[in-house]
Amino acid sequence: MSPVREIGAVDAETFARDHAETYEPVVLRGIAADWPLVAAGRKGAETAADYLAQFDHGQATHVMRAPPEVGGRLFYDDAMRGFNFKVERRALTPLMAELLALADDPAPPGVYAGSAPVAQHLPGFAEAHAMPLAPGGTSPRIWVGNATRVAPHYDVSDNIAVVALGRRRFTLFPPAATPDLYVGPLDITIAGQPVSMVDTAAPDLDRFPRYPAALAMASSVVLEPGDAIYVPTLWWHGVEALDPVNILVNYWYNQPPSGSPFAALMHAMLAIRDLPSGQRDAWATWFDHYVFCDDAAASADHLPPHARGVAGAASDSRTQALRAFVLRALG
Repeated sequence: MSPVREIGAVDAETFARDHAETYEPVVLRGIAADWPLVAAGRKGAETAADYLAQFDHGQATHVMRAPPEVGGRLFYDDAMRGFNFKVERRALTPLMAELLALADDPAPPGVYAGSAPVAQHLPGFAEAHAMPLAPGGTSPRIWVGNATRVAPHYDVSDNIAVVALGRRRFTLFPPAATPDLYVGPLDITIAGQPVSMVDTAAPDLDRFPRYPAALAMASSVVLEPGDAIYVPTLWWHGVEALDPVNILVNYWYNQPPSGSPFAALMHAMLAIRDLPSGQRDAWATWFDHYVFCDDAAASADHLPPHARGVAGAASDSRTQALRAFVLRALG
């Protein structure tokens, strides 16, 4: 696998212009080295836990708990009828205490709390831990656990993930690798988005023979506390926490303004995928003309502006008209 491109200190304008617009992941070494939580972690996980507890108001969050025999891989069960973990609710402070107690266990259960909104669970934390590269108003989330592994998945927004305690390995695949990653169920997911069925730590090439093609496009990096990584929308990323106690803080932003494109994919599967091949080819022409080609936004420019309707320029009124059309079609 190739390394991920790395940069040092950078201001928000330069990052957005020179790095985020390249639509490739980039490592931001040491960007959060001065965070108080990172500084506390340098003195030990116990000190980091004590620091985090200052913000905790005791609100419970979802916690995944997997048996030791799965080796920290949070995934489906062998029969694909459920998951290999159970979900409970706990507050972050007692969760951190449990992780510290398990730190010396050679075969601990996998314990993982993900995507807890910081404003809800740790009020005041965001103000003490600035992330200037995320647009204003972006609300961070916190991820706490032991040495667990999350299968390659993607987000429908851009992501800046900051390692605050412990180390994490990110394995990244571009969207072009999707056909060779053997995507799991689209509608029954582990934590929101579909995942790759391939165990990247021990790939079964008899079952997933095209995976080497994805691996040829992959990149990997290990992040230390204070490092961050920018992961663009739809880039696959598998994440492995490497230490007994780990904390990550992430910022999702640039969400699609008019709803999830994934819903459009699902509707296309419903309405188009099972048509005869000739009809599918014909609809591909329509999709290319009105959606995917570089000048799709100009597809109705031959009409006077008042007659362009839902094919016209983006606007609030066009969004409302498209939503109304789709709702009528689905009704």
